[in-house]
Amino acid sequence: MKTRIAIALLLLAALASAQTAPKLKMPPFTKAKLKNGVTVYLMEKHEVPLVSVAFLVKSGAVADPAGKEGVASLTASLLRKGTPTRTADQVSEQLDFLGATFGADASPDMSRGRAEFMKKDVGEGLDILSDLLQHPSFPEAEVTKLEAQRVDGIRAAKDRAGAVLDTYFYKYLYGNHPYGRPDGGDENSLKAITRGDVVAFHKAHYTPDNTIIAIAGDFSAAEMQKLLEAKFGGWTGKAVPAAAIPQPAAVMGKRLLLIDKPDSTQTYYAIGNVGVARTNPDRVYINVVNTLFGGRFTSMINSELRIKSGLTYGARSFFDMRKVPGAFAISTYTRNATTEKAIDLTLEVAKRLHEKGITQEELDSAKAYIKGQFPPSIETAGELANLLATLDYYGLDEREVNELYSRIDSMDLATSKRIIQQYFPLANLTFVVIGKASEIEPVVKKYAEKMDKKSISQPGF
Repeated sequence: MKTRIAIALLLLAALASAQTAPKLKMPPFTKAKLKNGVTVYLMEKHEVPLVSVAFLVKSGAVADPAGKEGVASLTASLLRKGTPTRTADQVSEQLDFLGATFGADASPDMSRGRAEFMKKDVGEGLDILSDLLQHPSFPEAEVTKLEAQRVDGIRAAKDRAGAVLDTYFYKYLYGNHPYGRPDGGDENSLKAITRGDVVAFHKAHYTPDNTIIAIAGDFSAAEMQKLLEAKFGGWTGKAVPAAAIPQPAAVMGKRLLLIDKPDSTQTYYAIGNVGVARTNPDRVYINVVNTLFGGRFTSMINSELRIKSGLTYGARSFFDMRKVPGAFAISTYTRNATTEKAIDLTLEVAKRLHEKGITQEELDSAKAYIKGQFPPSIETAGELANLLATLDYYGLDEREVNELYSRIDSMDLATSKRIIQQYFPLANLTFVVIGKASEIEPVVKKYAEKMDKKSISQPGF
């Protein structure tokens, strides 16, 4: 009798646990198109009287003219520098008066921005936003000033070395592929860009059919749809063909680029290869394994290089998932004297991942970690608006959220073994090392069959 009661209690506890287990679900939203072709997402969230807007233009640094890398980035950053009816100062004053925010930038795949204002100011806020998107004036002085600031910023970043490691890595890994271009340009390309280039980029790419506007917050969807039609309905422009980004080929064998920084007391390095696209069907599984390998503080890479050996203050690995495969890389830094020890240990941990795989306990830990980390990343209206626009760009939908937990739960050890063998490179690797060549060249040349060399003082990447 006691046994039956105990079993019944256990069953009831299990049922209660299943019923109270957290569920992840995208809040309701609507999708529509304005008459001129702008794609619109509307998500009502009435918890706070705020309206958050995310806009996405489906052209980024990949669309920069050859030799003028940085145009997309400059265009996005200069949007708020005035229109025919508002000077840059007036834009700032009006935004400040409303307590509103506005910002924009560009990545390889896209240009994007965000704005936020109070519910009571939605009309004025959208009026400013529509003016900035449709009618930026790109004053000559502002273009020249920003270009100079960017060039100075690149020089300062090279002095820190670690701030430009990823840019050098992408250039060396991708070569002449569009993903090898520096998103924000370099010392040479920025100087070649004219105001006319910025104006031409905006005219060609900031068009209704090439734009997604996602809004989340305290509003009525029906009323917001009418308001958007009133504010953006007069926007015109030619259709923009989808960017044809070629599929990049993974590097075969091992090759290394040594970037000489004579005054450096530390060595910065990145090791990896071409990774996966944002729509890769194994993307959730890849994230689970990478979380264990180099995606959190207690990861294998960080534990070995920082926690156990003290060779660095931090080591990580990442998959940069883009329209077509972005990079997979392991990156960290160490003292000149411990360069060989650190790189050897990095490669040893990667080899151990392939040979030993992960345990069930580690797999369960990564699953729980991701489940805990993801929900806070889509808590705010701004985060949700940005997510809606991004999913649309990549041809994805709310299943990315609604089915995330079930995809994570479906992963087993056999799957993890396949993921490691298929996506985590070991035999074919690209190395980029920044440091004092006179001290570390004899050490690093052993890691690759082919070694290239350049100076960090050389313009460009």
